[in-house]
Amino acid sequence: MTIGTRWKDLPDYIIGITREIWEDRGISTLHDYYAPGIVVRSPASVVVGNQNVIGATLATLAEFPDRTLLGEDVIWSGENAEKGMLSSHRLLSTATHLGDGIYGKATGTKLVYRIMADCHVRDITIDDEWLIRDQGAIVRQLGWTPEAYAADLIEREGGRENAVKPLTPETDRPGPYGGRGNDNEWGARLAQVLTRIMGADMRAIPQSYDRACQLEYPGGVTGHSHGDADRFWVSLRAAFPSAEFSVHHVIGREDAVMPPRAAVRWSLWGRHEGWGGFGIPSGAMVYVLGITHAEFGPWGPDGWSVRREWTMFDETAVWKQIHLGTV
Repeated sequence: MTIGTRWKDLPDYIIGITREIWEDRGISTLHDYYAPGIVVRSPASVVVGNQNVIGATLATLAEFPDRTLLGEDVIWSGENAEKGMLSSHRLLSTATHLGDGIYGKATGTKLVYRIMADCHVRDITIDDEWLIRDQGAIVRQLGWTPEAYAADLIEREGGRENAVKPLTPETDRPGPYGGRGNDNEWGARLAQVLTRIMGADMRAIPQSYDRACQLEYPGGVTGHSHGDADRFWVSLRAAFPSAEFSVHHVIGREDAVMPPRAAVRWSLWGRHEGWGGFGIPSGAMVYVLGITHAEFGPWGPDGWSVRREWTMFDETAVWKQIHLGTV
């Protein structure tokens, strides 16, 4: 399966154009690779149109001119480029804060953080995207807490009435992609594990995660084994105990020289009414957009286990909603 005339498959296309745009400075190629009316959703905002994406790309490069994006994996579904495919890709980014911008005055700080994105590709064009950067890792390396950064950003954007609204079901915009993924067993297993956890059945962790699992969580946090997984997921769910958990997209794959893998895009939508990872319950309505990737191995009670997990959401967007929603 080829994508256009240059790329051997969807992972080759995603990793290739990412390098071409950012590291090779082919920013103008966004006119080719991004549809004119593309909808790009990040937890911080919804951006429509490739011209706005180009503007945001230039602003990021002005602040981080040496930014690299190292493609760790692309988990994908779909039959072919003509009908459309969905890639869920994971990047490790390095950058030096050399310019003034959204993160404040240049500090010269060297950063390492992850990005996860779901992109719908038709032919050689992306027309729908869900993008999550580990903002918690970025701002912590720059000396902020996510809570303080979000409060400062609101003030820099002109206060509560004028601040850019984060992504919620109320601010979302529909795009052309309406698929739900594929029916591979590994995607179904990961979706089931997450659904059990979000349903407060924390037994899912010792029953489904390897004791030696490696875990990569927001804030640039690396954890291992059942205890770290339990603490992360309990902390999130405890903050939003009655929020609605939804699974939006599920992909499972088995590829040569790779372990079985899965990608799940999910959300929480409800009130911040519990003591958990986000401080004093505020009652604010909060939308958490999340993406989870997993690799599987054989060591579990049912003959399989989660060996490595990557989960991403934007802590600063959560705090911004809490600040904006607190009376």
